[in-house]
Amino acid sequence: MKRPILIHPDPRLKQVAAAVSDLSDERRALAADLLETMYDAPGIGLAAPQVGVAERLIVVDCVKDEGVAPRPLIMFNPEIIAASDRTSVYEEGCLSIPEQYGEVTRPAEVTVRWIDETGAERSEDMEGLWATCVQHEIDHLDGKLFIDYLGPMKRQLITRRMVKLKRELARG
Repeated sequence: MKRPILIHPDPRLKQVAAAVSDLSDERRALAADLLETMYDAPGIGLAAPQVGVAERLIVVDCVKDEGVAPRPLIMFNPEIIAASDRTSVYEEGCLSIPEQYGEVTRPAEVTVRWIDETGAERSEDMEGLWATCVQHEIDHLDGKLFIDYLGPMKRQLITRRMVKLKRELARG
């Protein structure tokens, strides 16, 4: 089921999400909803807080090439356990901050550990877009948005645009 995505500014996007203690059928259904919502948007990552659920769950799929099978990852309680000193800069966007972008510098490579939808612990070394995406989504679990990495002027400008967008959407 597709869920509505919260638009910044929304206080729920600034909350720290709670750890997931058990993988109930309800949580697996939430993960499936997140994937459906992300693909529909379309996006390459989505965190539970972005649909108003303050739990440590993200989904990512950075496969964008035509004819290449999707590679959806469902990550409960994801954490970065190692990060490279080398950095990379990506122009990031966010489904909660539509059509706004900014250059963010992050570690170029990370090792991520998480629990998958079967309850198995997994870890993976990620680089490039995958590394950026997973860091961006984990930031959501800590109440942090990509605009928090930008200068105050750019951040305020984007926030004002989002307030205006929300007003327009509310009017219908």
